[in-house]
Amino acid sequence: MLQQRIASVTDRVVAAAHLPKWLARVALVLAIGVLALQPLIANAAQPPVDLGTAASFAVLAGQGVTNTGPTEVNGDLGTSPNPAVTGFPPGKVNGAIHQADAVALQAQNDLTTAYNDAAGRTPVTTIATELGGQTLQPGVYNSESGTFQITGTLTLDAQGDPNGIFIFQMAATLITASSSKVSLLGDASACSVFWQVGSSATLGTNSTFTGNILALTSIQVQTGVTVDGRALARNASVTLDNDTFKQSTCAAPTPPPPTTSPPTPIPTGGVATGGGSTAGAQDVPVLAVGVTLLVAAGAAFAVRRRVMRKDASS
Repeated sequence: MLQQRIASVTDRVVAAAHLPKWLARVALVLAIGVLALQPLIANAAQPPVDLGTAASFAVLAGQGVTNTGPTEVNGDLGTSPNPAVTGFPPGKVNGAIHQADAVALQAQNDLTTAYNDAAGRTPVTTIATELGGQTLQPGVYNSESGTFQITGTLTLDAQGDPNGIFIFQMAATLITASSSKVSLLGDASACSVFWQVGSSATLGTNSTFTGNILALTSIQVQTGVTVDGRALARNASVTLDNDTFKQSTCAAPTPPPPTTSPPTPIPTGGVATGGGSTAGAQDVPVLAVGVTLLVAAGAAFAVRRRVMRKDASS
């Protein structure tokens, strides 16, 4: 229906303006196409968040790691500047334990860089605070409340793109309910899911969590949680209780070519929440091209129509 209307309008304008039909149609199609594709371009693929040396850690804290029960950590465990690590054994670490050493310090520095990177990503789509029951595609998400919670199942669908990146920005907390789940579809990878938390994260009892938590303060992993990813806390502790951290072995994603200047880091961890806009600064050139094409086409048609009227009155 829309195509028929465009063709009809084009035919009338062409007849009046004495322009080649194919040229006029190309101009209109280009203008409409650019404007129609603008939202898709705005949500183009994100580059991965580089964890640096923190990538080898399944658990990283700033003020110590406390464990209860037979937790199994597949990957390194560390803390800096506080060296306190308790509960291993009975917990088991299938990797190295770094207690306020140079490795843990470097990992914390790299975590800060990754946290600021994730916090500054745009364009941002504002969605509901409750993630349970939703199916989301790759992109950057926040909520008007500044928090996220998961009750039930959140599904992340990469739609066949193994490099699809999911970034969730929170000014405050992340809380998952008991027995909640983060499920992956369409070649989505736990390595490509990032949770930037402006304060603390709590994973509920017997829940299944996927992705990398980058928390400004603390992370509490309650009893019987399975984590396919990482619990990385910058300034406070990580608390564990009979949990399982799967092996985090991720191939490096292929980053897309840069299209904009790097985002300005947010040093304090705060994330400004908006009123629902999904447009970033990179939207402006695309929108400008579309508007320019439309204005140019309209001006050309207006001039040609005036010429036609002048010819008719002669």
